[in-house]
Amino acid sequence: MRALTLCAILLASFVVSPTVVGEEAAVRPATHEIAVAPPAEKKPRIEVALLLDTSGSMSGLINQARTKLWRIVNEFEAARRDGKRADVYVALYEYGNDSVPADKGHIRQVVPLTLDLDKISEELFALTTNGGSEYCGQVIEQAVRELKWSDEKADLRCIFIAGNEPFTQGSVDYKDACHAAANKNITVSTIHCGDYDTGVNTQWADGAKLADGSYMNIDSDRVEPHIVAPQDEQLAELNKKLNSTYCAYGGEEERQVAAARQEAQDTNAAKAAPAVSSLRTLSKAGRLYRNSNWDLVDAVEEKKVDLAKIEKNQLPEELREMSTEELQAHVKKLADQRAEIQQKIKSLGAERAEYVAAERAKLAEEGVDALDDAIVESVRKQATANSFEFVEE
Repeated sequence: MRALTLCAILLASFVVSPTVVGEEAAVRPATHEIAVAPPAEKKPRIEVALLLDTSGSMSGLINQARTKLWRIVNEFEAARRDGKRADVYVALYEYGNDSVPADKGHIRQVVPLTLDLDKISEELFALTTNGGSEYCGQVIEQAVRELKWSDEKADLRCIFIAGNEPFTQGSVDYKDACHAAANKNITVSTIHCGDYDTGVNTQWADGAKLADGSYMNIDSDRVEPHIVAPQDEQLAELNKKLNSTYCAYGGEEERQVAAARQEAQDTNAAKAAPAVSSLRTLSKAGRLYRNSNWDLVDAVEEKKVDLAKIEKNQLPEELREMSTEELQAHVKKLADQRAEIQQKIKSLGAERAEYVAAERAKLAEEGVDALDDAIVESVRKQATANSFEFVEE
């Protein structure tokens, strides 16, 4: 069996949703006094915990995760169940890193189940490799126990664990951990960073089998070519204009942190490659990139903030003297501008997709695997088994 790229495998797992309802406190801004609407109607959930080996040999794995996040997100704009668009929560763990104390199993919860795309990107770029001792059973057990998984039977709950050492290491038996996951209707899919047969012989395949997941293998050190498209430069300019439509609310420090995080992840994507930057821009034009926890435009659209009741100290200084009517008009203007820019981004994105598909076909003809489409199709079949479907607009 050919090795799969991490991009292809993560397409099975990575999605982030448009709201902040139910998000764990570790990634929320501090509480501030604002008037909010009643909770929206409950949406179907897809929940994914990504467990990454960050021992010394895994820098390639981390780099793949960083650069492929935005393409992965874009693949799941259409996920829904019973006609309702799905909210998809992502958690991130690192394991096998000697910088994490031994009494914690060299395991760290990096981000709990969250809906914040920029937070995920920020933490992926912050990961470093060191060590280590890779305890697969223990990190699976910890994710099953710690995370606030949905208790709705129809929701999809998944763990994806990637690494290269034997699956049997550590004091927690991987069989017990995988059975515990299965008992909570959480699937465990395993990604061995090495050849297929070695992963089978070191029990990576068995771990997936025990918890109804999939066993896959990748070359974690493989660097895929980033295809530069004619639309990349224009998309970069549109991204700058898009950022000007964001209006941070909350405490002063919260506003600064949120805006800085967005800008930093733009910079990280741009430094990685023009293609990565373009894919992030396309994500920001889609429904899955939502920031109602700090952006006033998204918060008003999702009825999480009442502009007639919001405290003035929760607004940027230049908006505090506005009347309610003026504030409403200002937010609407930003929303209209954003919608127009997003539509331009989507149109350019469609053109870019055609160009990239043609270039990828050429690479495939020259012997470079392009397995993404096949993997996405496989993932959609698995989701369909859980009553999810993918309906393009």
